[in-house]
Amino acid sequence: MSKEGSTEAPIRHPIDFENPDFLNPEKLDAEMRRVFDICHGCRRCFNLCDSFPKLFDMIDESKNEDVESLKSEQFEPVVDACTLCDMCFMTKCPYVPPHDFDLDFPHLMLRYRTAQKKLGKLPSIPAQLAQIDRNAKIGVMFSKLVNWASNIKNKFLRKILEIIVGIDKRVHLPKYNSETFSNFFKNNKNIINFENLNKNRKVVIYTTCFVNFNKKNTGVAALKVLKKNGVEVQEAYPGCCGMPFLEQADLPKVVEQAKKVSKDLLEWVDKGYKVITLTASCGLMLKFEWPLLLPNDENVKKLSSNVMDIDEYVVDISKNEGLVEGLGEIDGGITVHHACHARAQNMGIKARDMLKLIPNVKIDVVERCAGHGGTFGVMKETHDLAKKIGRPTARQIKNKNNKYMASDCPLAGKHLKQLETDTNISNDEAVHPIELIAKSYRL
Repeated sequence: MSKEGSTEAPIRHPIDFENPDFLNPEKLDAEMRRVFDICHGCRRCFNLCDSFPKLFDMIDESKNEDVESLKSEQFEPVVDACTLCDMCFMTKCPYVPPHDFDLDFPHLMLRYRTAQKKLGKLPSIPAQLAQIDRNAKIGVMFSKLVNWASNIKNKFLRKILEIIVGIDKRVHLPKYNSETFSNFFKNNKNIINFENLNKNRKVVIYTTCFVNFNKKNTGVAALKVLKKNGVEVQEAYPGCCGMPFLEQADLPKVVEQAKKVSKDLLEWVDKGYKVITLTASCGLMLKFEWPLLLPNDENVKKLSSNVMDIDEYVVDISKNEGLVEGLGEIDGGITVHHACHARAQNMGIKARDMLKLIPNVKIDVVERCAGHGGTFGVMKETHDLAKKIGRPTARQIKNKNNKYMASDCPLAGKHLKQLETDTNISNDEAVHPIELIAKSYRL
């Protein structure tokens, strides 16, 4: 018997992108219409992002006010507005599997976007920006020059960048480290010593491209906190997790990265190490997206069961052995932005749980999309829409009136911080939650 709505935990089917039906135009069009018709009758997701208002407005303005009145070419704006944040699937939709309606809106948008890519309809610049390892190595090598040229105050060069590349001149772009975190780790791993060696705790930090190339401080904070708690720490960065390629619907490239990175990280797992990720998107890729793209790959399955987010791991230490003493009060409260890709991991609000270990701390949580969505928040064509989605989130953060804003997604934190010009956020620069634990330890 068909059930209306579902109280069961959502499940996701493997992404069968090599099946000929995956990109079959007639079958894809039929599935788009089936899903859009269900969404049209429900409308619970109307306030999540711009995909749903676009869809509902098109239907309401159509001849018969139904999906069948839409032309297939009208689907593209709905797909283009999706940032693959997964929030409709994880938090709103009552019809996700195991419900009979079997809806997975984000992965349907990914399927459509893959078809667009095959037909050469996706823009080329975001695809080039997705080549993180190539681009970032150049960025680190010439960090002073690149950071100067890309600074928002450099109006002349930013205007040229906007005209040639399409990166909005109003966007604060991430700065590059002067050295990678991998190099920092090699040079400092023996200087930062254990306080109390815990023989049962061994981790390898999967640095992630953003920490390795753009925000070394997050990695340094994680290293210091883990070593203070007696954890043996190693580091590995075999390459990007492939999330930027996923956003550009380059699924074969994601699979290539998954096989490459998992092979390296599994060598550590086989030695008894847990793999620790430092950004929410990378944790989501290793735990969930890789196994969905490679459901029969035993290496990927094994790795996914041995991956933990840094917040998740510190909370695990606290619950089992207890953290070492030394956490002190920090001035001002903390607003935790529960990033979409942290929520999509379905592990609870581990950033909040970890930060609650700080004595007498005031913590508030904001669970709403920042709207950045990878290149979505960077490109001129979509930047205003990213701001539109992020503004209510930034407004909630402002109303909490705390000194610090912490997010497991560095791009979300950067985007929300930039929205202070519209919402007067009083927070210091957005930080990763582990950086506040390091601050509390006075590390």
